[in-house]
Amino acid sequence: MTPTAQTTGTQRHPWRGHAAVLALGTFAVGTDAFVIAGLLPDISDSLDVSVGAAGQLVSVFSLTYALLSPMLAALTSRWSRRTVLITALMVFAVGNVVTALAPDYPLVLASRVVAAAGAAMFTPNAGATAATLAGAEQRGRAIAIVTVGLTGSLALGAPLGTAIGNAWGWQATMWFVTALALAVAPVIALRLPDVTVGGPTGLRRRLTPLTDRRVVGVLAGTLIAFVGIYLPYTYISAVFEPATGDDGGKVAALLLTFGLAGTVGNLTAGRLADRKGPRAVVVGATLLLTVVFALTAVSHSSYATAVVLTAVSGIGSWSVTAPQQQRIMALAAPGTEPLAVSLNAAVMYLAISLSSMLGAGILDATDAAYIAWAGAAFVLAAAAVTALIGRAERSANAPTSAPTPQEATPRPR
Repeated sequence: MTPTAQTTGTQRHPWRGHAAVLALGTFAVGTDAFVIAGLLPDISDSLDVSVGAAGQLVSVFSLTYALLSPMLAALTSRWSRRTVLITALMVFAVGNVVTALAPDYPLVLASRVVAAAGAAMFTPNAGATAATLAGAEQRGRAIAIVTVGLTGSLALGAPLGTAIGNAWGWQATMWFVTALALAVAPVIALRLPDVTVGGPTGLRRRLTPLTDRRVVGVLAGTLIAFVGIYLPYTYISAVFEPATGDDGGKVAALLLTFGLAGTVGNLTAGRLADRKGPRAVVVGATLLLTVVFALTAVSHSSYATAVVLTAVSGIGSWSVTAPQQQRIMALAAPGTEPLAVSLNAAVMYLAISLSSMLGAGILDATDAAYIAWAGAAFVLAAAAVTALIGRAERSANAPTSAPTPQEATPRPR
């Protein structure tokens, strides 16, 4: 047992305070990612473009995040994590300031690329840093705490940002998100240890996670799972239209339910992953979602049923996020953990974009219930993929994936 583990009180697990600080940052970043969808009509009117064109702001953000996340992780792999995180928030803030001030659609579109670059630097590094500080045995809980910022942004940040936009214009929401990022940056500068992650210096060696079939298998599971998860979520208003009757208030209540339930699922999954193993949690969550989405497809006309199904869906959906990060960190070579987590995050955002396009195609061709059936098929496939690669994953020597004292240590302040 380490000396830290022998202490009591708040000093027993100092990483929890660090993870909580990082969760504030993911709250700001997540709010920006989720809130735009609720502001599309106002953005459309303000910039004199169609709602569809305004919707491209969401797509550009997601695709930029997916493309830049691993690239930025490789480029900043020798930086201290604190420097990376603060820089990320500054870039993120600049992007949102430009969004708020931009007079036309092209500049707004370009500014979303800048904001996404900051987000792509921050979120994966926040999870990897918290996991490094917590150590291998409590890695799942540390990542889950950081992920609370994302579930909180979904449940609270996005609705609050939407309300601000409705009251004072969508630009006010951008200023709100900017203020959140600028408020968190000095807290990270003062509270977070200056963690360094020693890793390979050449670009080819930094990309070694992509040569590991086990890592590629986990990434494949992430892609398949999150296409399935985001199909019903993205089109929740269409799937549950018989239950909500196009009542915006009822749809908002479902989204709030999803976010709150997701927070519970995320924290529970983090603890279970540390005790039972992250792979078992992912398999259990995706099998649960298979049942939930199948029930959604055949029983979506009752609002009470919709609330229950949405709550269970939120629990299952956010029970996949942190364990997948934990799995890929356990497989990554020492020093490549931030890049591995960034690859996982990139694949998640790619899945969001793919689910949006696939869902649109299903809606154009057939009934909305088939979106839920498609979601069920994808998460079932994710469960199968996760189970199939389990033998190779179990052969990984987990202790070697944890950074050694020479590779990842908080520098004295």
